[in-house]
Amino acid sequence: MSVLPIRIYPDPVLRTPADEVTVFDADLARLVDDMIDTMHHHNGAGLAAPQVGVSKRVFVYGCGGQEGHIVNPVWRAVGEEMQTGAEGCLSIPEVRGQCTRHMNVVAEGVDVTGAPVVVEGTEILARCIQHETDHLDGVLYLSRLDPEERKAVMRAIRSSPWFTDPAATLGAGAAGGRG
Repeated sequence: MSVLPIRIYPDPVLRTPADEVTVFDADLARLVDDMIDTMHHHNGAGLAAPQVGVSKRVFVYGCGGQEGHIVNPVWRAVGEEMQTGAEGCLSIPEVRGQCTRHMNVVAEGVDVTGAPVVVEGTEILARCIQHETDHLDGVLYLSRLDPEERKAVMRAIRSSPWFTDPAATLGAGAAGGRG
């Protein structure tokens, strides 16, 4: 297992929808293991395959007292309660914005062997499921911010050392956010 380089905003792979996983083999299992190592290395709550440059619909998570992965996930809200809180991203280091998400969700998909997986998430895990699934759809949390918050976050991004000098943080040793 190893720590993979994280793609940093505005890398185009972060805005590209990922491909559905159709092959469940040792390569997929190794990718998931490496993604978990990478998430831990950067103290993230989750990590999606496009963030490490792989166009596959898979993400890993480690928050809310749970850790695991979901391949080809789909989620649905449970109830109508919403939460607003600080959200960040390993691909947008050290920058956070107040983002509104569903408070409770259920995600369904499969594991690396193709066996069905169901994950119920509340609070941080619900936020993580929504955030990581967005990555698989080529959507960044920036587009989920209200307009004024988005302007403030974009100002912070444009003044960040990693944005003005991308070579400073690219690679396995890059500084991290939350996933």
